[in-house]
Amino acid sequence: MKNPQEVFNEYLAEMNLKATPQRRLILDTIIKQKAHLSSEELYAKVKARDASVGQATVYRTLKLLVEADLVEPLDFADGVTRYEISYGKEHHDHLICSVCGKNIEILDPTIEKRQEEIAKKHGFKLSSHKMYLYGICDDCRKGK
Repeated sequence: MKNPQEVFNEYLAEMNLKATPQRRLILDTIIKQKAHLSSEELYAKVKARDASVGQATVYRTLKLLVEADLVEPLDFADGVTRYEISYGKEHHDHLICSVCGKNIEILDPTIEKRQEEIAKKHGFKLSSHKMYLYGICDDCRKGK
């Protein structure tokens, strides 16, 4: 399996775009994150590493990373799109607290199998899917 930088460089070459130091920095920054970042949060982290990188560069590079299937946009129903590295990671779903925004990645083979069965029953061959489960986390229910 190729590393994300190689995949991105190949994608950029196919699109006749340059693999600039700023683009490499943005990809490197998102790869190192454990959290799901908004574009503004990613920009702040990139800016801390290199003050010359502009916000528009981060936005455009995020778009390219999504198109290259390296990064996935996430919608936690709070009006903010977040991003996570998806290349080389096993598919997972998310539990999201509708009060505090806490999110937990869940990996459940039974759920995955059931989704495939439902798609097949309706004549679909899944190419991708996302599942978000919303509720209230234990801390919020206890008033913490």
